[in-house]
Amino acid sequence: MKNSTKNLKSILTTVLALGLPVLFLASCSKPVVNGNVSTPIAGVAFVQASPDQPVLDIFFNNTKYNTTPISYGNTFSYATVNAGKVPVALYNDATVKAIVTDTLTLLQNVAYSLFLTNTVSHPQLFLLPDTLSKPAGSDAAIRFIDLSPDAPAVDLVIKSGSTLASNMTFKEHSTFIPVQADFYTLEVHAAGTSTVLATLNNLKFQSGFLYTVWFHGLNAGTTSTDKLAVDIITNTYFM
Repeated sequence: MKNSTKNLKSILTTVLALGLPVLFLASCSKPVVNGNVSTPIAGVAFVQASPDQPVLDIFFNNTKYNTTPISYGNTFSYATVNAGKVPVALYNDATVKAIVTDTLTLLQNVAYSLFLTNTVSHPQLFLLPDTLSKPAGSDAAIRFIDLSPDAPAVDLVIKSGSTLASNMTFKEHSTFIPVQADFYTLEVHAAGTSTVLATLNNLKFQSGFLYTVWFHGLNAGTTSTDKLAVDIITNTYFM
């Protein structure tokens, strides 16, 4: 089993060899260069999980890290950020008004996921360290996080199968849970019931891959942009 420090070094080997931080937007196939990197570094992925926010921009250390505005549901994979005490700020792309600011404490060679959560009236940043260890044998691994601020407690369930995470409430999360590499339909249930709140249909979970399944939206939501939903991120993979 490899630890997260070694894994992040492996993930960022090409970036460090070039001496450049690279940002991968979910919709992009090419890296975007943001400037010169200083060591020590950490890796930060970002998820916009606040359903009623305007499109936004994200800054670490006063440097903008996106080239196109970030909308609800958008994510990007690990970008290199200086380790230590790191100011982060999210701004409304249209008005340049601050949505939320904070200071993150990032350890050297550690990977993190940063989530914008809650609603426009109560924006919150939630930083989660990512323990990127290779799954045993030919397994994959799934982590679940509840990012819906008003939904009831929930379970993550393999359809017609086992429960992977139980009784999760807002900002609670599981560890990376090993599963046999295969196709699965995942359902988010109201905790302790068979009531399905959101579904991921017939996804292939590949050997050596680590995934985060994130539940989001509003229990009172009625549209495609705010109702309860569940999505998935590939954190990394091991050959």
